[in-house]
Amino acid sequence: MSSTLTLTDQDKHTLRAGAYGAVSLLAAAGAAGSPHRIATHGSIALASATGPIGHVLAGKSKIKDLNRKSVADLADLVLPALTASVRLLEKQDPAEADNYRDTVLVALAAAARADRGEPGPALAEMLRKITEALDAR
Repeated sequence: MSSTLTLTDQDKHTLRAGAYGAVSLLAAAGAAGSPHRIATHGSIALASATGPIGHVLAGKSKIKDLNRKSVADLADLVLPALTASVRLLEKQDPAEADNYRDTVLVALAAAARADRGEPGPALAEMLRKITEALDAR
């Protein structure tokens, strides 16, 4: 882990919940297609992350609360976690904030492509909301 990042266990949990939760949101939004394929491709992309963010995302601790009753419930957890993650990283190391944002966006691109075609309206809207949360600095 980089010496420029000082992350508590809660910080790491927030980073993982945001990233993996974003993939879960996309899978839920693409439920009419192939949500399992979306989740698999997105998770593989997150597992391919490098640097300090890659080490955090590779953590094996269970991510609490991602099994929500509705997409709205999941979004209430994930979207603020994404914003909090970027803000936290921005304070400590702006390059790692960019790395986190780019890592999540690459995972979402991989997940969206897993549906083998142009994202439908629900998927496109969820991508917009996730990107907006990542950009809310």
